[in-house]
Amino acid sequence: MKRLKRTPRNYDQVGSTNKEVSCLLQEWMAKASRTFQDRPDLILLSWPDIIGEKLAPMTTALSFVEGVLTVRVRNSSLYSLLVQHERNRLLSVLQQKFPSVKIRNIVFRLG
Repeated sequence: MKRLKRTPRNYDQVGSTNKEVSCLLQEWMAKASRTFQDRPDLILLSWPDIIGEKLAPMTTALSFVEGVLTVRVRNSSLYSLLVQHERNRLLSVLQQKFPSVKIRNIVFRLG
């Protein structure tokens, strides 16, 4: 990673003060990542990406309170699949995506 040096106090305006786009992008991504991790309510907004585009229309993340994500599921077949087979995988994906947020469980509700 190439780091640019700070412009000296007695700059004679001969050299360039521009930053490379790659440096700016890394700074912006780091800042966005911190914002994302500091706001657990963004878990609700990211639920469609976590569950996948096929299942997203059939599920809705309702709330995230005290480490428990509550998700509404539209039919009993999907409910059964999520509870029995996918809960642990989804929980680990959430914990990897939001490492600073303590996510204890996912509760699925028919509705």
